[in-house]
Amino acid sequence: MQHPARLLLPLLAATFAASVQAAGIDPRIDQLLSELGKVRAISAAQLSPDGSQLAWVVRTDGKDAIELAKADGSDVHRIGGAKTGDCNESDPTWAPDSQHLAFLSSCANGGKQKDLLIVGTQAHDTPHHMASLPGVAQGLSWSPDGKSLGFLYVPNGTRRASAVYAAKPASGEIGVDGLEVQRVASVAAEGGAVRLLTSAATYAYEFSWSPDGTRIAFTGAPPPGDNNWWVAKLYVQNAQPDAIASVVVDPSIVKGSLHGLQMALPRWSPDGKRIVFIGGLMSDQGSTGGDLYAVAATGGEPVNLTPGTHVTPAWFAWNGAQKLLVSQVANGQSQVADYSINDNMASPTRVLFTLPADIGDGTASMALSLSSDRSRVAFTQSSYTDAPEVHAGALGGDAPPAVTHINAALKPRWGKAESVEWDSEGRRVQGWLLYPANYDANKKYPMIVTVHGGPSSAVIPRWPRMGFAGEPFSALGYFVFMPNPRGSFGQGEAYVQANRKDFGHGDLRDILAGIDTIEKKLPVDDKRLGLTGWSYGGFMSMFIPTQTQRFRAVVAGAGIANWQSYYGQNLIDQWMIPFFGASVYDDPQAYAKSSPINFIKQSKSPTLIVVGDRDAECPAPQSFEYWHALRAQGVPTSLVVYPNEGHHFVDPEHQRDVLQRALMWFEKYLPASK
Repeated sequence: MQHPARLLLPLLAATFAASVQAAGIDPRIDQLLSELGKVRAISAAQLSPDGSQLAWVVRTDGKDAIELAKADGSDVHRIGGAKTGDCNESDPTWAPDSQHLAFLSSCANGGKQKDLLIVGTQAHDTPHHMASLPGVAQGLSWSPDGKSLGFLYVPNGTRRASAVYAAKPASGEIGVDGLEVQRVASVAAEGGAVRLLTSAATYAYEFSWSPDGTRIAFTGAPPPGDNNWWVAKLYVQNAQPDAIASVVVDPSIVKGSLHGLQMALPRWSPDGKRIVFIGGLMSDQGSTGGDLYAVAATGGEPVNLTPGTHVTPAWFAWNGAQKLLVSQVANGQSQVADYSINDNMASPTRVLFTLPADIGDGTASMALSLSSDRSRVAFTQSSYTDAPEVHAGALGGDAPPAVTHINAALKPRWGKAESVEWDSEGRRVQGWLLYPANYDANKKYPMIVTVHGGPSSAVIPRWPRMGFAGEPFSALGYFVFMPNPRGSFGQGEAYVQANRKDFGHGDLRDILAGIDTIEKKLPVDDKRLGLTGWSYGGFMSMFIPTQTQRFRAVVAGAGIANWQSYYGQNLIDQWMIPFFGASVYDDPQAYAKSSPINFIKQSKSPTLIVVGDRDAECPAPQSFEYWHALRAQGVPTSLVVYPNEGHHFVDPEHQRDVLQRALMWFEKYLPASK
């Protein structure tokens, strides 16, 4: 049976569309949304080990399909059959022989179950069935010897394994009933039974094979997995069922800079003696950034290889016995660099390229795909000027060109982008500024400030997706300011940690200083400032109006109104102690000083609030609390709750609706034309 709210959505959409038309809303909004809806998402670009072939996932009409091509992008063809019903393909991964591609598909079961398939790529073969995977699977990876395929697997799982997706409806004994545990699993190359390698007592987040394929390294924690990634340990075990896992790193007890922080991307050294990983203060799994660390595969104290660095490594791969290739955030841009590595230090030796663009495979931030000899590279790329495409070519001094033309017809409707920098309390801060479309230097313009989520994240130029985004405001005649204040990636771990125990205060001062800098140079009307953001940006959109009256209209997405009540409502409270230094029960004042609700009487800005009803990270009651408080103070406000949505919206209707409402809110309370 459908959720009752689902049955109402078509009626609500029609009613809303009719009200928009009746209100005479700017028709550019509908045109802009239609244009954004034309972009075809591209993800998981994978280069074959011999560098001769490419595979990627492209979304068309809401369905994901894998396409194959030569490395130069020619001879493009799909590997599956006709896309009918709920049919999606994902996770392409090349076998070491470069002749076979494994992937996941729901096409044989009407979307009810995924199958693990393999296809020979030389003669456009028909895919062959390797294993049935009832549940949730992701992260396919061939063992180096090609004898087996590993992956992350939730047997009989009912939801995608991530805190950003819609939480299961609460029922039964909370925290006990219905726990779903993700494990490392494998299937033999010839297919057959699924072997569960890791214990059901440990939720595995990511893993890698040892060079000889006999062992795995993985990060894991006791279930529930959504909550405990922030306290995960690094384990090593033999790649066999029922093998005993040994703890290699436990951040809760180590000494030095990693103590109490998070780990990601464990990667074995070519000789199998060490494991290098990224460690740092991270807000969410998948939003990776920090320093590079190394530890012996048998355990011991980890060594910080990049202390004091002024960039944020986000992904890396071994490039030889004493070399790493590192993809990193550098002052709001994507950068790829060679590093030399010894027992105690990893140092950049050459920056290969720096791009004002987002790079990655679409599933992991900043990730690249390399040929086995490390001479060629592939990744997806997008920017404010170019929609997503697959880029591939030689790994040298220049960034490789686009080899696909999937979105080539799309052109930006927003204005030009500019990196801006300013000083704030002894720090050099950076952000991105979009000019209004059809900018005229003789006119005054309003400006909307968009605060990114995290806070451990960064604004890097990328083509906007349907949903919550700042770029569309520029198309309607606004300056759009997207700062990377303290707490952001891109200037080293000390900068990331600069707002610990100080949410909303120091980063607000950074943002205000940036606004002042822009207003001195450009015709921004200070009486027409708007504010928006999602997640941590949603919190800032609730907090900032309680600290300053400069913002005349606000849209707060999935925000946090009260850190004290939030601690007991969210399903991921483990993330808070690294940022606040203690639990709310041990140091309530640390939470109180950053809670918007404690300063609510100072808020006067008309505020639209939007949230998913099953958001595990920023639960809907936080939005209700803020909306209720504004309404009690007589501040114009509106609250929209989207059914069956988590922290990241997945329903295309909801993605479109939330952006449309935001555009209309600013059009009403902060019109671009005056």
